[in-house]
Amino acid sequence: MAQKFTKAGVVGWPISHSRSPMIHNHWIKTLGLSGSYEAIAIEPENFDQDMRALVEAGYAGVNVTVPHKQAALAFADDVSPLARRIGASNTLVFGDDGRVLADNTDAAGFMNNLSQGCPDLVFEGARVMMLGAGGAARAILCGLLEAGVETILISNRTEAKASQLAEEFAHEGDILVVPWPEREAALMEVDLLVNTTSLGMKGMPALDLSLDALPLQAVVTDIVYAPLETDLLAHARARGNAVVDGLGMLLHQAAPAFAGWFGTLPEVDDALRQLVVDDLEASS
Repeated sequence: MAQKFTKAGVVGWPISHSRSPMIHNHWIKTLGLSGSYEAIAIEPENFDQDMRALVEAGYAGVNVTVPHKQAALAFADDVSPLARRIGASNTLVFGDDGRVLADNTDAAGFMNNLSQGCPDLVFEGARVMMLGAGGAARAILCGLLEAGVETILISNRTEAKASQLAEEFAHEGDILVVPWPEREAALMEVDLLVNTTSLGMKGMPALDLSLDALPLQAVVTDIVYAPLETDLLAHARARGNAVVDGLGMLLHQAAPAFAGWFGTLPEVDDALRQLVVDDLEASS
C-alpha cells in the first residue's frame, strides 16, 4: 500500500527568509517519508480565508510565524493549554474532520536547546534575567516557570510591557521588573541571562549591555541566530561564561510540530544543525 503523501508548511508575511522548509524537508528526506513542506506567504487581512483553503486542500498543518501567531490562536477550533497560556500559536494541526488544533512549541524549543547546549544547568531554584517582553518572552517565561525557576527578572525598553507580563504571571513565581537603565546592575547573582529581543540580529541595532556584574558561572543565551554568535554571546564567551546560541531553539521547536503532522518525532542532530549553519553563512 502506497504511503500517504503529507503536505505541511509555514505561513507568515513575509516568509521568504524562513529556514523551516530546509529543516522539515531534511527530516522528510532522511526519514524516507512521503510529503512536502513549503513556505506560504499569507497577508494578514487574508489569514482566515487562506488558512481555510489550506485545510480544504488536505494539508496536515502549518507552522505559524509573524505576524500571525495571535490570529492562528483565534482561527483554531481547539487550543492546547500551553498555547492558551502563552497567548499565541506557532503550530496548527489540521484534523481529518477539518478541525484545527492550535499548539505552541516555542517554550519546549527554548528549554530543549538550553538543556542540550548546557546539560549541567539547573533550573530548580535558579535566578534568571530576561531581556524583552514580547511574544518570545512569554513562551520562554512559561518554559522557565514550568522547569522550576525561582526568580525571573524582566527588563524591557518599554517598561509597561514588562510590568504587564510580570503581573500576568505573578501568581506562578517571583517575577520582578527591572527598569531598562538598571539592567546591568541587576545581573549580579543571576544564573541565566536570556536575550529574547531582536537586538543584535543582522540588520538590527546592537544590544547595549555590559556584563561586568554577571557572575562567571552564569549561562548566557540569545534567541537570535543570525548571526549565529551575536555580540552578546561573543562578549560572554570571551569573559568565560558558558553560552548557548539561538539556532537550537529554531530546530527544537520544529521537532514536535513535525511529529504532529508526520507521526514521527525527528532527531535534532549535528547534520541538521550544520545544514542550517552552512546556509546562514552562505547568506551572510
